[in-house]
Parts: sequence; C-alpha cells; structure tokens
Amino acid sequence: MHYTEPLYRSPYWPTLPLLEITQGCTHNKCKFCNMYRDVQFRMSPLEWVEEDLKEIAERWPKAQTLQILSANPLALTYDRLAPRIELIRKYLPGLKVMYAQTRVSDIRNKTVNELASLREMGLSEISLGTESGDDWTLSRINKGYTSSDILEQCAKLDEAGIKYWMSFLNGVAGKSHSIQHAVNSAKIYSMCHPKVIGTGGLVLFDGTELKEEAERGEFDPCTELELMTELKTFIENLTIDFERFITHHTVSANLNCRNFQASKHEILEELQYAIDNTDLDELARIRAAKKRL
Repeated sequence: MHYTEPLYRSPYWPTLPLLEITQGCTHNKCKFCNMYRDVQFRMSPLEWVEEDLKEIAERWPKAQTLQILSANPLALTYDRLAPRIELIRKYLPGLKVMYAQTRVSDIRNKTVNELASLREMGLSEISLGTESGDDWTLSRINKGYTSSDILEQCAKLDEAGIKYWMSFLNGVAGKSHSIQHAVNSAKIYSMCHPKVIGTGGLVLFDGTELKEEAERGEFDPCTELELMTELKTFIENLTIDFERFITHHTVSANLNCRNFQASKHEILEELQYAIDNTDLDELARIRAAKKRL
C-alpha cells in the first residue's frame, strides 16, 4: 500500500480499509494544526491507486466502507477525481459508503452536476472540517473561508445528495471570543443539513502557530471549565436535528448520541454533571499529554 506519514484516520470514522489518493493538505495554514506541515500536497498517480485497490480487494473483498485519504482529496478537480472514484467502484463493487475528509473550499471548484455525478459513482459522505461558523474565529485561525462559504457549499452538497459531517472545534477562539464562537457556529450549522456534527476540544500541539501565540501571550486558551461551558452553549443553540452527535478531546463524559434533538436534554444534563463533578486538573493533564489528533 502507498501510505504517506503521518497517516491520519478520522476519529469520527475509525474504519478500514483506507485508500490514499492525495498526500498532504492544499491549505496547510490553519493555526491549530501541525498534521501536514512537512508534507507537500500532491496527487497519487493513477497507477498507485489501482495497485492499492487490487490489494484492498484481495484483503477486504466484501468491504462495505472505504475512507479516502489524505487531508482533503476533494481538492482534485472533477476530471481528476472521477477516474479514481470509478476505479474504486470497479474493484470494490459491494461498497455501501465511500467517505472522505475535505475542506469547505474544495467544493467550490465543482458544479452541483459534477457533485451529483460523484455521488452516483459512490462518493456518498464527506466530512467538512468547518471548525467554526463565526467569521471572526475563521479569520483568526486562518481557515481560508467564511461562514457564507459554508452555507453556499453545503447548499450545493444538499442539492447533489452528498451527505456531510460538520465539525466544531471547541476552544479554538480562545476565552475572549468563546461565546460568540459557540453561538454563531450553532446559528450557521443550524442553517445547514449535516448528517453528523462532531466536536473536538482544542489541543495546543507543538509546532502550531496557535501554541506559539499562546506562549507569547497573544492567544488566551480556555480552561477546562470554559471549554465545557462553551460546548454547552453550542449545544443549547443548535436548533436542527441530525443523525449523530460525537465528541472527543473535550470531556470525560460520554455525550455521543443518535437523533440529536431527541437526546439534546439528556446531553445537556450529562454535560452539566461533568461541569459540576469532573476533576478539571486531571482533565487538563490529559489534554496537555496529547501529541496529535
């Protein structure tokens, strides 16, 4: 298999097999991320993709799910992406779900008809690393798009019939803008139609701009209590329903659920219990010990 380190599998989609069709990240400028700092973005040759698919077909002949790597493979234009999706269907005809992570900006270079065509070929679900719906925060962390872009590109995905997951990066705005980040993100996300919303608590990893800014006193990271309070505010302000809610890197409590609105009251009660009873110092030590996503 042709895999490029670091090999990152989504915490929201911990399944095998994995197929790499690109390496690195086209943007590679988000202030909180160091994942692909030393990896130049490039497209895997079609020959590599086919070799890997042959191996996957031998090892997982009855595979029903497939995750496409790396950071944002949908950055490829339709003309470059379509032949790779077609190869996947050729070698893995029994797939039920083909999943990829990508950036909101990667949808811009595709029409609704092209997206619908990819859906018909089998690309059924994608994870958008939205992180926030608050324009101040998106600019502060250098995401490279705005809340209006999120709404515009998600509308295209809705029309094309591609299901999408949205992420909320708990704490990334810092304590001074925490509530605005939570409220405005919930407002924008509630104007979309995600299948899943996943939340992760910010970890200041070595080598990231945000950690360097924190060390210089230019970024004010949230405490563990402030992280949980922000997450509670985000959840309270979400007005849409969706299939699954997932959390990681934030609290020790299990807030994962299906059918969000039916579970919302229980989630908030569980989170409030965690706020009132969690050993915050221990939670901070666990977060500080994390080395990567």
